[in-house]
Amino acid sequence: MPSLRRVLIVEDEPLIAMMLEDFLDALDRELAGTADDVAGALARIEAGGVEAAILDVNLRGGEQSWPIAAKLAELGIPFILATGGAGDSIAEPWRDRPILSKPFTMDGVEKALDGLG
Repeated sequence: MPSLRRVLIVEDEPLIAMMLEDFLDALDRELAGTADDVAGALARIEAGGVEAAILDVNLRGGEQSWPIAAKLAELGIPFILATGGAGDSIAEPWRDRPILSKPFTMDGVEKALDGLG
């Protein structure tokens, strides 16, 4: 059984978020919630029960996930940065974090989550 079971998904593309939810279910993980913007993700984290997170780097409206990354780091919650490719730049404080490149595969998501702990 995976040690980090309750995973928050922060993704602004509904179809990608649903695919990740399906992957979590198939990988015997629980969905701790989904959010498509910074405010929603921070509220979900504050509500508790998040053990890990997958953060899309670039969100709708030019938002980036860095405030979410900072809150997770402050709370000691591990996270993965999801990126669409070379065009996405990872902010300096987060360059040592695991990266999950799009398009996602179930195997890639499993390996990334297993690497968190």
